[in-house]
Amino acid sequence: MNKILIIDDDIAICELIKFNLELQGYNCMYATDPVKGFAYIKQEEPNLVILDVMMGNVSGFDVAKKIRQTESISKTPIIMLTALSELNNKLEGFNSGVDDYITKPFEIEELKARVLALLNRSGQEMSSLRVKEVLSKGDITLIPESYQVQIVDKKTQLTPIEFDILNVLMQNEGSMVSSKTLLKEVWGYVGENDIDTIRVHITHLRAKIDKISSQKNKYIKTIYGGGYRLLADGVENK
Repeated sequence: MNKILIIDDDIAICELIKFNLELQGYNCMYATDPVKGFAYIKQEEPNLVILDVMMGNVSGFDVAKKIRQTESISKTPIIMLTALSELNNKLEGFNSGVDDYITKPFEIEELKARVLALLNRSGQEMSSLRVKEVLSKGDITLIPESYQVQIVDKKTQLTPIEFDILNVLMQNEGSMVSSKTLLKEVWGYVGENDIDTIRVHITHLRAKIDKISSQKNKYIKTIYGGGYRLLADGVENK
């Protein structure tokens, strides 16, 4: 049974999440203090952490960084759950090492889908998206065993979600992939287009690719009002 730790200073939210996830068969616990929460992570080694941001003197960003810097728990999947909805807040979360980001207020069905998808990617449950072999197209190579992407001769590390997004785009190279399709293929649920969720992940993925490529923003193109298209050679076909 997968163990999930919720860290949020709002006990009502902790109880709500705990109740609903336990109905799904998860073993849940929670902490309303970030310092105690971090101690529980080291002690219990949960399979996944759901982490609030604004919790007094210690922010969720700080807790996420400490998790990633502590060897025994550094690979723990983290979902950040917060009222901070600006793009720069979300990017700060990803730069702190979180794997996914959900803004309050949230739909409990969406949270359950995100939890399942993240556990899938971390290898603790069956995953339909797991790439078994190296995938190469144009300048881009995906390396599944290490969740890395290589652009020509340089590599960088991706989060599991970034890896799966890029995998879907590569499988449809040259064609538009809608936000709705990405939600279904990467997060595993069908609903209204969560444009902001997709946008922040694409922004972070582009930033990582830009750091190892010779030209900026040439591989993933935004199709306004539609979705995204991958150009594996970085060249728009005429």
